[in-house]
Amino acid sequence: MTMQGRQARDRGPKGRALDDGALAEVRELLGTRARHRDLLIEFLHLIQDRYGCLSAAHLRALAEEMRLAQAEVYEVATFYDHFDVVKEGEAKPAPLTIRVCDSISCALAGAEDVFAELSASADPQAIRVVRAPCMGRCAGAPAARIGDREVDHASSKGLLDMAREGKTKVVVPDYIGLAAYRAAGGYQTLQKVRDGALGVEAIMETMQEAGLRGLGGAGFPAGKKWGFVRSYPGPRLMSINGDEGEPGTFKDRIYLEKDPHRTFEGALIAAHAVEAERIYYYMRDEYPAVLAILRTEIAALETAGIVKPGFIELRRGAGAYICGEESAMLESIEGKRGLPRHRPPYIAEVGLFGRPTLNHNVETLWWIRDIVEQGAEWFAAQGKPGHPGIRSWSVSGRVKNPGVKLAPAGVTVRELIDDYCGGMAEGHEFKAYLPGGASGGILPASMGDIELDFGGELARQGAFVGSHAIVVFSQADSIKDVTVNLLKFFKHESCGQCTPCREGTEKMVTLLRKRGPSDDTAIRDLEMVMRDASICGLGQAAPNPVNHLLTHFRDDL
Repeated sequence: MTMQGRQARDRGPKGRALDDGALAEVRELLGTRARHRDLLIEFLHLIQDRYGCLSAAHLRALAEEMRLAQAEVYEVATFYDHFDVVKEGEAKPAPLTIRVCDSISCALAGAEDVFAELSASADPQAIRVVRAPCMGRCAGAPAARIGDREVDHASSKGLLDMAREGKTKVVVPDYIGLAAYRAAGGYQTLQKVRDGALGVEAIMETMQEAGLRGLGGAGFPAGKKWGFVRSYPGPRLMSINGDEGEPGTFKDRIYLEKDPHRTFEGALIAAHAVEAERIYYYMRDEYPAVLAILRTEIAALETAGIVKPGFIELRRGAGAYICGEESAMLESIEGKRGLPRHRPPYIAEVGLFGRPTLNHNVETLWWIRDIVEQGAEWFAAQGKPGHPGIRSWSVSGRVKNPGVKLAPAGVTVRELIDDYCGGMAEGHEFKAYLPGGASGGILPASMGDIELDFGGELARQGAFVGSHAIVVFSQADSIKDVTVNLLKFFKHESCGQCTPCREGTEKMVTLLRKRGPSDDTAIRDLEMVMRDASICGLGQAAPNPVNHLLTHFRDDL
């Protein structure tokens, strides 16, 4: 043996040594669960929930137990915001975490003051205070989360009082459970579909005629999507995108906290139509109450024999807005970092685990049962002329009564404010609005009569309706400050896979914060590069509010 070989042997194996105690703890947590690769994120959650962090010893033990490289486990754990990775020699985080939302609706409502007051008064040894992106509680801004308990209209004093009183556990609201849903006729339509009384081809045609579109942002026709998935040879799968992370969006949370089985029934009808072998329900970690409801009701469906055990598999996100992009979500379900895939191929052909996959968001599925029961004409007639369907609009900001508003497709923001929200909040005058969350652009009040829908005049103005998140601004708001808030969100949430988005969002924030006159040439050049070269919609749409800031709000610069 050479001298180099003997020295390498004497140093022992490379890498972090395995801690037998940590391995025993990981094995106890995992129990009899199969050690499948796609369950990595679920197992990371188990460790985080039990020990409050992911220690180096536990990550090493998990890699050993799952027969994965330590680097692979580490890169997944560090990708997601809700995992606290603690290296050797580092202190563990405080036992209680308070997350204060700093997205745009909460920022308007004073979230920065809440964060500053908490940071100054909380004992850092007992409480960790962190900023957090949108929690989907925009109607109750400013929002926070203390432990697993969600809080509306949060104040620093109220949160500290809750901490002292131990009020940090998840609170599940009253909702329509399986028994009540079935008593009101629930799942009868699904049974007719399964029995063949309602044919799949007829249902697909009904979806097309109704004009039902994907209501998570992209707006792709639902019936056409079913046809694409069915055209590829099986076996096929289905996913439900519950990663409602677009700032200003909270409609899916409201539906799932009130009547979760409407979405379940729609999903099972769609799964039957495309002959999906399993449904993967991906729900964002920011919704602990929804996660508790879904666990309970999936078990109830299995007990009632409506689905076979394991047919609906709940997967928990871990704090990554990018996983709202469908291919990034599939990567996360597979236990990987949520990096968007290059397309083509599209997921209808090569999706989850390489199989043809049907993906829908929560609200799209919510409407399927009603459309099948009441017909395409009923649903289409709910919209304004030329805009079929009724939509759920998440409205927040400077309005008197924020919340989810059921209104026709094609409604205007002025109608939403005046007819559905009781007008502007006291002392505020309508100045501007987001027509589709952070990525949909910012339009002035002078464009408040544009009909809101996919395409049309809204698209001609370089805006889109997206997830139907409307945030309203007034004379009290600087649109430059609003734009900086939105771009900071995109900077934080960029997955980092492609340079135009990773570097572009950071550079755009720097340019917007620059003192003195705005460098329009540099901003426009950067905008073009981000739109043309980013892999997914995050980088492509992030410049939308910047474009409108330069176009419509020069005074605010």
